[in-house]
Amino acid sequence: MPSASTGAPTTVGALSSPSPEPTSSRLAPKVPGYRRMSFALFTAGVATFALLYSTQALLPAVSDDFGVTASAASWTVSAATGALALCVLPLSALSERFGRVRLMTVSLVVATVLGLLVPFAPGPEWLVALRAVQGAALAGIPASAMAYLAEEVRPKALVAAIGLFVAGNSIGGMSGRIVTGWVAQLWGWRAALAAVGLMAVVCTVAFRLLLPKARNFTPGSLNPSALARTVRAHLSDPLLMRLYGIGALFMTVFGAVYTVIGYRLVDAPFGLPQGVVGSVFLVYLVGTVSSAAAGRLVGRLGRRGALYLAVGTTTAGLLLSLADSLPAVLLGLVLITAGFFAGHAVASSSVSRTATTGRAQASALYQSAYYLGSSAGGTLGAVAFHSGGWAGTVLLGLLAVLGVVSITLYGSYAARVRERRPVLSAAAVRH
Repeated sequence: MPSASTGAPTTVGALSSPSPEPTSSRLAPKVPGYRRMSFALFTAGVATFALLYSTQALLPAVSDDFGVTASAASWTVSAATGALALCVLPLSALSERFGRVRLMTVSLVVATVLGLLVPFAPGPEWLVALRAVQGAALAGIPASAMAYLAEEVRPKALVAAIGLFVAGNSIGGMSGRIVTGWVAQLWGWRAALAAVGLMAVVCTVAFRLLLPKARNFTPGSLNPSALARTVRAHLSDPLLMRLYGIGALFMTVFGAVYTVIGYRLVDAPFGLPQGVVGSVFLVYLVGTVSSAAAGRLVGRLGRRGALYLAVGTTTAGLLLSLADSLPAVLLGLVLITAGFFAGHAVASSSVSRTATTGRAQASALYQSAYYLGSSAGGTLGAVAFHSGGWAGTVLLGLLAVLGVVSITLYGSYAARVRERRPVLSAAAVRH
């Protein structure tokens, strides 16, 4: 995604690396089918993130209609992202056996059908349940898309192809929230969710008609024991665990802020209408820029330096958002968004470089941690808002940021200890 993410690409879906295919069988910008493939994956990204976060901008309206608190309504987001997090890894294994195209098609169709049913949920419990199943279905897209691209696109064209898919994630997440905001203002939140469902229908049809048949996929066998060994190895790697923690904590901040911001902006002293609140998500465009700049930041500051800059930017945004001034709150959101996407880009790209084997599973585990952070952030952010207002949500965000700082500092300490060990060993030998 981006992920709703615009971080560096990850490859999810293979239990083992496929054997290299001749470049002549792969797609590239001047090869027939490349544009169709790129636009097909773009539409899949748009549909995925529009559906996944479709209720986020509507939470105040859902609360009013069902008479539930912000924390209860937030489960319509957290249930979807949590289910996606739990299903990414097993679906990545299924895509290895049954094919990337088949799994992506089934995922989109099921999620879209559920998107058309969600507006008719008779109560909050049904809404949460449908959203959880929808999130589980959507897990098939990140579980398959990157692996499909890695197999079907020539290496030199891969970054551009993945970039367009990630752009679809970002635009889907942003446009879904904007569309729901304005439609809800005119016709209510149920009509808004129906509009997202119809948008997903168009995207799903376009995806299926445009996506070229996979030419380089070789079915593999499901091997649960091999998968379990690979996962255990990744979970016992200290550096990977720190990266998973950083991704989860950054997403906790982001999930908390964007789940609750609608409540803050419709209440006094702002009193903004639902459509304007939905348009606030245009701030997502800042994330596209900051994630793209993350690579240059790492080149200048190093990975830890870039993370500290992302933390500082996010912290400044959280503190600035406490002001009862709309320009200050909007600027705070800009800084939070820029810091989050930069931090996420650094952490997600580091996972691929750190894992020497089983990169697919390493990336899947990162995505699981990332979306679990989103789920936890949405729920805990709403609870904090219910208990202490916006200041409570900001406090939660600051605690998560402190966790990122602690993990990064510990990583620096551990690196220094590793560097000193050969020196100490050599000194002991001499004496």
